[in-house]
Amino acid sequence: MSQKKKKIALLFLMFNMFITMGGIGIIIPVLPSYLEIFGVGGQVLGFLTAIFALAQFLFSPISGDLSDRYGRKVFIVGGLIIYGIAQILFGLASEVWLLFLARFLSGFGAAFIMPPVMAYVADITTVEERGKGMGMIGAAISLGFMIGPGLGGFLATVNLHFPFYLAGIVALLAGILSFIVLPNIQPQTSGAQSQPRENLITQLVRSVKTPYFILLIVVFTFSFGIANFQATLSMFLTLKFDYTPTDIAIVVTLGGLSGVILQMFIVDKLFKKYGEMKVILVNLVVAAITMVLIIFVSGFFMILLVSTLFQIATVFIRPAVNTLISKFAGADQGFAAGMNNAYMSLGNMIGPALAGVLLEWKLSSPFILGTFILLGCYALAYGWTRKKAPALMHAEVK
Repeated sequence: MSQKKKKIALLFLMFNMFITMGGIGIIIPVLPSYLEIFGVGGQVLGFLTAIFALAQFLFSPISGDLSDRYGRKVFIVGGLIIYGIAQILFGLASEVWLLFLARFLSGFGAAFIMPPVMAYVADITTVEERGKGMGMIGAAISLGFMIGPGLGGFLATVNLHFPFYLAGIVALLAGILSFIVLPNIQPQTSGAQSQPRENLITQLVRSVKTPYFILLIVVFTFSFGIANFQATLSMFLTLKFDYTPTDIAIVVTLGGLSGVILQMFIVDKLFKKYGEMKVILVNLVVAAITMVLIIFVSGFFMILLVSTLFQIATVFIRPAVNTLISKFAGADQGFAAGMNNAYMSLGNMIGPALAGVLLEWKLSSPFILGTFILLGCYALAYGWTRKKAPALMHAEVK
């Protein structure tokens, strides 16, 4: 593939991830008010977030495996179409069970977008370019997650249903454009076509034997901790400070914008200067500190500041972990990307479900739990690195 086609492909992959994460982010400021229509609260919010992650957990490994066999494009396009339909269904829902069905289908669609996209990036980049490519995808993810809440909060002032309709229509258009424009390349795998297809349990067992297994555990634990914050912040601010969807949108959007700007301009430089593992470790500590601080601060500016620092830290962690896993994966990029998304989804599933229950018990409890989880993730990553991979503390994996 020529450099020009690579750039076009990368731009479309970024666009698709932007649309996917924008659709996820768009519900954050709207959901507390939207759920009032159905007479439900924090516990249902947590389980709605969890069922999205459950679908991702179940189907991400399948998506990664199939994309290794048959190419990335068909699954990216199909995932966007399913995702778009599910978002529209969420806006049309008249019963709580339909909300759960729509969120499950959204997670199913996202599972067939995210692993193939990350594997596609690995296919069209060299090892030296990998960090930059993953950083650009990470920036698109963060930008979507940033603009989504802002747009959701704005559109919610007109109609609480409309943000979901818009997210669905844009995802459908992205699927059509990807089908027309995105190059269809062959995955850079060795013998993937001839290997027997593995079920989820078999793939999870195989992941334990990979050289990057500890990184998958890091993905799970930090996703668990972060999901507590992301899933409950909107409800926390609504219940404690009576924030409106617009107020919540500002808090989430400005934090995300700061993270995206820093990620676009300095994350690749940080990887090259300090190595991905140091970036992960430092930002796990920052995320833990800011998560517990959100309990004690008050006033819009202080809440905005703490939330922004938390989001910047998490924006730096994701591409660092993705890059390391991709470098360790070799030819099995689809499998690695699927496992990456599966472990992330498992953390995103358990975290919000537990946080929703804890939120109705005591407002501060999800953030306390999340802080301990993030600190535990730091201890795990630091201990493994010092014992098994000390080179990661000094330089990138070659």
